[in-house]
Amino acid sequence: QVQLVESGGGLVQAGGSLRLSCAASGRTFSSYAMAWFRQAPGKEREFVARITWTGGSTYYADSVKGRFTISGDNAKNTVHLQMNSLKPEDTAVYYCAATRTFTYSYNYWGQGTQVTVSS
Repeated sequence: QVQLVESGGGLVQAGGSLRLSCAASGRTFSSYAMAWFRQAPGKEREFVARITWTGGSTYYADSVKGRFTISGDNAKNTVHLQMNSLKPEDTAVYYCAATRTFTYSYNYWGQGTQVTVSS
């Protein structure tokens, strides 16, 4: 059974930084890519960033480009999200996800970690 566990959420003032981490565990787990999504109150879950292990390419939502950086270690099944210049609109529950397919259909999800940015 695969589990994704996020950590690092919290309360921060606008302009501040947070670093989220996610670790995958369980059996022999390997993924094609890992990603971060977020869901704000009353809104749908949205994509934030992903890293594809083959080649190490990254991709970001326009709303976070230049402020957030995704990184990770495929061998350790860990992924991080460095969030800088945080804005109140970044407030959301952040979820880690993993996929084994190149179609980026995410089958594995963490329980989420709350990020709150105060103005």
